[in-house]
Amino acid sequence: MKIYASLALMLLTVMLCLSCKEEKKVQTVRKVQKVVAPKGPRVMGDNTVSRKVGWVGGIYTVEVKRHADKTLSKASDGSHDYYDNAISVRILRQNGSEFFSRKFTKADFKAKVDEQYYRTGALLGIVFVRSEGADLVFAASVGNPDKSSDEYVPLVLKISKLGTVTITQDEELE
Repeated sequence: MKIYASLALMLLTVMLCLSCKEEKKVQTVRKVQKVVAPKGPRVMGDNTVSRKVGWVGGIYTVEVKRHADKTLSKASDGSHDYYDNAISVRILRQNGSEFFSRKFTKADFKAKVDEQYYRTGALLGIVFVRSEGADLVFAASVGNPDKSSDEYVPLVLKISKLGTVTITQDEELE
């Protein structure tokens, strides 16, 4: 019986020692990384689109090339600055000779957009839409340079068979 009492006393002593032991506290270490903001103005993205078109009895190649032009005034979406775009439109005859070539900037559309869009917006794009009689019809837009924004002024740019350019606001969105 003494053995059982001694064993019980030792077990009780061990349990007391273990229960009074101070537990280690685990601390989670979080490492905060700084988000590196891009320095300088952003670029909206350069691209080139080339398309063959049947127009006034012949086959023409319409080439539209957009690129960021660092010589132009910068555009802004309110929180970031962007380089404005220059867009070159070339129309080539079937034999490869050049019928039309012009570099468009936001300044070409100044009369058709309000002061706010002209001051802070960018020339977003020019896209060939269709041939319509003696004209090639393009959609153009000036607006907020942020890709996720839908704030822009829709415009219609027409190039006639004589090479004259007409710009109007797009009254009906297609």
